Amino acid sequence: MSAGPQAIRQETYGENGASFVDRLRTWMVGHSIRRATAGRDSIVALDLGCGYRAGYLRALQGQLARGVGVDFRVSDDTKKVPGLEFVEESIEGALPKLAANQFDLVLFISVLEHVADPEAALHHCHRVLRHGGRLLVNVPTWWAKPILEFSAFTLGTSPAIEMEDHKLYYDKRTLWPMLVKAGFRPSRIRMSYQKLGMTLFSTSEKAA
Repeated sequence: MSAGPQAIRQETYGENGASFVDRLRTWMVGHSIRRATAGRDSIVALDLGCGYRAGYLRALQGQLARGVGVDFRVSDDTKKVPGLEFVEESIEGALPKLAANQFDLVLFISVLEHVADPEAALHHCHRVLRHGGRLLVNVPTWWAKPILEFSAFTLGTSPAIEMEDHKLYYDKRTLWPMLVKAGFRPSRIRMSYQKLGMTLFSTSEKAA
């Protein structure tokens, strides 16, 4: 994976605060994550693009045996949370260095659209998962593109830097083959459109 395009940004999501719209979106996606992990505990989890305060890992803390977050920067108070550890680096730089078959859960939430080589990133997600482990992906769809850009560039209700950094928008026809090429079996992939079709949420399980 090329680190060039991703390295330009060097800013962590939430580092400069979050708007009401962003907080609402985070809460809604968090509900999908909690539903996908219900009844599971002692989870070893990886959150790619975890954000400045690692909100999803912190929300799952009661279910975690260990949580690893990857992002450019993480707040000092977040680094002190018991059971969590962080790699302050780009996703492209960190993912290839992670050992295989060590995570029960990988979160790729509202981040894949920022990655220059999403197919390579998803391949590494499959590699680092244990058998039976799950990859959760949330991405914006093409339907969302004009709304997100209007919110960011015209209304200023979400960070413009997030939209400027988008490399791709998705639908089932684009994300599904990427997941299959990464190694996930079609029978273990579940997808659903959410938020009136503006996001696509997928759960993919690594087969034995």
